[in-house]
Amino acid sequence: MLHISPNSVEKQIDKSKLYSIRLVSTPKSGKLVTYWLIGILLLLVIILFVPWQQNVSGKGQLTALSPQERPQTIQSPIAGRIDKWNVQEGQFVKKGDTILVITEIKEKFLDPDLLPRLQEQVGAKEGVIRSTIDKADALTSQISALAQGLKLKLQQAENKVIQARLKVKSDSIDLVAETINYSIADTQLTLGNTMFNKGLISLTDFQKRQEKYQSSTAKLISQENKLLDSKNSLLNAQIELNSIRADYQEKSAKAESDRSATIAYVAEAEGDLAKLENEYSSMLVRNTFYTIKAPQDGFVVRAVRVGIGENIKEGEPIITIMPSNPKMAVEMYVKAMDTPLLKQGQKVRVQFDGWPAIVFAGWPNVSVGTFGGVIQVVDFVESANGSFRVLIVPDQDDEPWPTQLRMGSGAFGWAMLDNVPIWFEIWRQLNGFPPNLQDGTINPMSASGYQSEKGK
Repeated sequence: MLHISPNSVEKQIDKSKLYSIRLVSTPKSGKLVTYWLIGILLLLVIILFVPWQQNVSGKGQLTALSPQERPQTIQSPIAGRIDKWNVQEGQFVKKGDTILVITEIKEKFLDPDLLPRLQEQVGAKEGVIRSTIDKADALTSQISALAQGLKLKLQQAENKVIQARLKVKSDSIDLVAETINYSIADTQLTLGNTMFNKGLISLTDFQKRQEKYQSSTAKLISQENKLLDSKNSLLNAQIELNSIRADYQEKSAKAESDRSATIAYVAEAEGDLAKLENEYSSMLVRNTFYTIKAPQDGFVVRAVRVGIGENIKEGEPIITIMPSNPKMAVEMYVKAMDTPLLKQGQKVRVQFDGWPAIVFAGWPNVSVGTFGGVIQVVDFVESANGSFRVLIVPDQDDEPWPTQLRMGSGAFGWAMLDNVPIWFEIWRQLNGFPPNLQDGTINPMSASGYQSEKGK
């Protein structure tokens, strides 16, 4: 028993009948548990070296890739009253189909003959403009006629001035001649008086000399009067010339003022006409707003305002339309610290709410019920709660997404990163390190990473 002798007696003794041996012996169940523990420990050690694919996860919902394919709320372009519904919720409508009809509620547009009246106002204003333009043309012609008349009158007045100036010159020459004659007559009268007193001439000759002197004096005075009259005529002619100029300037200024006022009124009337035409065109367009039509093919999802006769405000939502056959995408939100690890074209696994799935995030090939996706857009600005939005489209190389999916359904996604051992992933998670740290992968959103991606 102590193995001192080479001759063993263990086979000759029944140990099960010896109480002391039974107490110190190891039970078979204990050995079995030990083997199992050792096996499990070895299995765990082996598992630690099993490849694990790192991933970045996020929650989101189904949406459409194109903004125009997402649910659209139709709003009323004008204020009105609901008169008639032409659709029901869940009904499919085509682009241009009438959804509902509204009636006018604003007092300004209640007149049923508003368009004809506006058209009459436009026609009347056009007539006023034409008449005013004709008046402006007439004033322009009047100004031209005044200018022509001034030219003729100025020529006449200038001729009168020239004639008066020549008359003054002629009368001045005659006055000089008469002055000479008067001087001669005065001299002859003085000599005649001397000679008559000496008896050298007769009384008759002396009287003739007196008569001649008197005649020369009269002629001299008459010529002086004529010269004064000529000078007055010249002055009057010059005054008349200046008066003609002043009168024309007054008439021309008045005509120009009337013409400018007429042109200003034409401009104002054209402005009023443009306002009327704008109002008329706006009214024509407004009439088309009474019938609200579907902007594109889709399904009527929800009516916000439903009552017949219910008033709606301008820009108020009326109904929601879901476009048909949208290109589905998952709108997933990830943490800001994980955003630099994502880039366009990266593979993603997606799980949809209501779709049975067994998920192993690190072993996507083993997962069941998930679908492949590709990152299409990574937002450059944060969304709600500091998260960043990522748009994921179906992977054309993977199984197509279910056709039963509906817009707004919840989704959960994993963006696939590098393969690492499980022990490294556990160590990374415990230390709070980011993924892609083991092989020194460059941050795809950094400056150098962006240049390298751009160079590729």
